[in-house]
Amino acid sequence: MEREYPACARCPYTTEERLCSTLPGKGLPSCPTADIELLEKAQIEFENQFIKEFARQASIQEGEGYRNRGQQNTCPEPCKPRLLEIVEFAGKMGFRKLGLAFCIGLSREAEAVEEFLSAKEFEVVSVICKAGRIKKEFIGVKDREKIMPGTDESMCNPIFQAMVLNKAQTEFNIMIGLCVGHDSLFLKYSDALCTVLAVKDRISAHNPLAAVYTLKSYYRYLKED
Repeated sequence: MEREYPACARCPYTTEERLCSTLPGKGLPSCPTADIELLEKAQIEFENQFIKEFARQASIQEGEGYRNRGQQNTCPEPCKPRLLEIVEFAGKMGFRKLGLAFCIGLSREAEAVEEFLSAKEFEVVSVICKAGRIKKEFIGVKDREKIMPGTDESMCNPIFQAMVLNKAQTEFNIMIGLCVGHDSLFLKYSDALCTVLAVKDRISAHNPLAAVYTLKSYYRYLKED
């Protein structure tokens, strides 16, 4: 019998009906909330006091993202941009040294963020994706596979970015615009926990949800083979 895997994205029940929201609740046969053994294993991780405090402050930060909490019969009203939430969360955790790993294509944005964080009295260590000046041939990229064939192109080096920040002993790392895959490697090799301020999406001014919101209209061609 083929194993059924969790499919929360296809759950047919309303938020109020779902097992993850209420008891008794409803869920698909593969509902992860019904996996008590795995849930208990995950909860054990919160016995680590740093992890528990990190999760607690993240939850507090989530609540503080709305200005009208506690008001009956009102829609939650968001009141803070992610940039401010990162600053507030870092402050809650007592972090003072922040890492900034950014893409060369978002250098101006990184400069603005570093200036903003420094003004908030954080120590900022920033490292660009092309740091190290390693040519793309090192990882087997052919000339025809480069952005500009016929030129010397430095590879993005997220492992080196992570190691630079590890050496500086940053306490919390912020990612700005790392490419798909490069971001994965940075997350794997970073010693400090990370958060994402912006992701790379060249065609939508770094707003990847633009394609998601219009999959049935302007971007429906993405679904074609």
